[in-house]
Amino acid sequence: MCKRPRATARDDDGASVPFAAKLPVRDLGAWQYRSALPLVRQDGGASGAADGPGTWRVKWELGVIHPKLTDRAKFRLVREDGAPQVLDRDGRRLATAAHPSIAQALGVGGGKPRGAVQLIDRKTEEVRGTEARFGGPGAAEGPVRTTIDPRVQRAAEQALQRHAKGRNAGLVALRIADGEVVALANTPAGGFNRAFLGTYAPGSTMKVITSAALLAKGAVRPDDVVDCPKYLTVGKQFHNVETSEIPGATFREDFIHSCNTAFVSLRDKLKDRELTDFSSTYFGIGQEWSTGVASFDGEVPVPGDQTEKSAALFGQGKLRANPLVMASATATAASGTFHQPLLVRAGGKPRKGSGPTTKELPPDVVRTLRGLMRDTVTDGTAKVLADLPGEIGAKTGTAEVTEEGPNNGWLVAYDDTLAIACVVEGAQHGSDSAGPVIHDVLATTAG
Repeated sequence: MCKRPRATARDDDGASVPFAAKLPVRDLGAWQYRSALPLVRQDGGASGAADGPGTWRVKWELGVIHPKLTDRAKFRLVREDGAPQVLDRDGRRLATAAHPSIAQALGVGGGKPRGAVQLIDRKTEEVRGTEARFGGPGAAEGPVRTTIDPRVQRAAEQALQRHAKGRNAGLVALRIADGEVVALANTPAGGFNRAFLGTYAPGSTMKVITSAALLAKGAVRPDDVVDCPKYLTVGKQFHNVETSEIPGATFREDFIHSCNTAFVSLRDKLKDRELTDFSSTYFGIGQEWSTGVASFDGEVPVPGDQTEKSAALFGQGKLRANPLVMASATATAASGTFHQPLLVRAGGKPRKGSGPTTKELPPDVVRTLRGLMRDTVTDGTAKVLADLPGEIGAKTGTAEVTEEGPNNGWLVAYDDTLAIACVVEGAQHGSDSAGPVIHDVLATTAG
C-alpha cells in the first residue's frame, strides 16, 4: 500500500483513497499498479448500529481490484517460451545469440521465463491491451525492431574483444543526424549493460559540455590565457594527470591537453547551478529519455559547495554518465542539436513528440567545439585517432574512482556520421585504453 494515503473528496458524499498494489506472479516477477478505493459514508440509522453514524465503507465494484477490470473486460496471464525475433535497422533478422550485449539490453534470450498480463474482452476474448510484461518482449508481440547496424555492431564487439584485455568496458555508437543507436557493446558480453545503465564519472569528456557552457556565455575564448598549474586548491587539492603543468597556456591548450586545474580556475565564470541547467537545456542530461529499453540518462547535480563545483567542471564529483550519455553529448556538440537516443522503434516506427525538451547550441559554439575537438586529435591527447581519414574530433578522459586505485579510461569521438563513446574500467588513461577501441570501430566504418 502507499505510505500515508490521502483521501480525496467526491461530489456524491464519497471519497477515494489511492493505493499501490504489488502482486506476485509465479516464476515471472511482480505485477505493480496503482488504483484507488472508492469510499461512501454510511449512517448508523435509528437502530443504533454498532458502527455508529458517519462510518466510511468501501463501495464495492470490480474497479476496486484494478481500475481497468469491468463487467466487460478481464485479465489473462499468458506465459511464453519462445523468444521474439529481433530485427536490425534494415528489417533483417539479428541473431541475438551472436550479439549477447544486444540480447541483454533487450531482455531476450538466456532462457528466462517470459509472459504478460493482457486485458481482454470477457465475451470475445479479444486482446485490448497489455498491462504488464515480464522478462522482456515476447514472441506474441511480433519482432523487436532495433536501430542496430550489424556492420558497426560487429566492429564494436571485435574492438572491445581485442583491446579491453578482459576489463569491464562499454561502448555506444549512434548516428549524429537522428540519435539512432547503431552499436551497443559490453565486456563481458552479455553481462551488465554498462553501456546504457552504467553510472560512471565521465572524467574529462565532460569538458566538452563545460566548454560549451563557458563559450555560450562568452566567459572564455580559445586564445585566452588560462594558466595550467600542477595543483590548485579549492577546499581540496586538485591536480592534472601525472601532475603535469602548462605555464601560460591558452584555453585551447588546456582543452586539447586536458588540464583540470585550468578548468577549476574558471569556476567563478559559471553560477552554481549553471552547469546543471546547461547540461539539461542543451544536452538533455537529467531529463527522462525513451530509448526503447532501460537506460540511465545521466546526472549533473547542483554542487553543494565550491569543491564539488570545481570537481564537476572536469567530470568528477557527483556527476554520473555512461557511454550512451556521452555518445549523445558528443553528437550534440558536433551538430548543435540534441536527438534523443533510440534503440527500439515502437511499432516499427520512430517515436514523435516524446522525450526531453532542449534548445540548439549557438552555431559559433558548435564551430569552436568542433575546432577544439579536432585539435585534440591532431595536436592533443587523442592522437591515437590522427591517422584516420576525415575530420574526426575527439576528447579523452581519465576518471578517478578512488585516490589510490586505477582510473576509468574514456574517449568520445565523432566523424561525419557517427558519435561514439567508450569507457574502460581499471585503465590508466583514456587514450591508450578506450582510444584503440574507437580507432578500430571508426577505421572499419570509414572503409
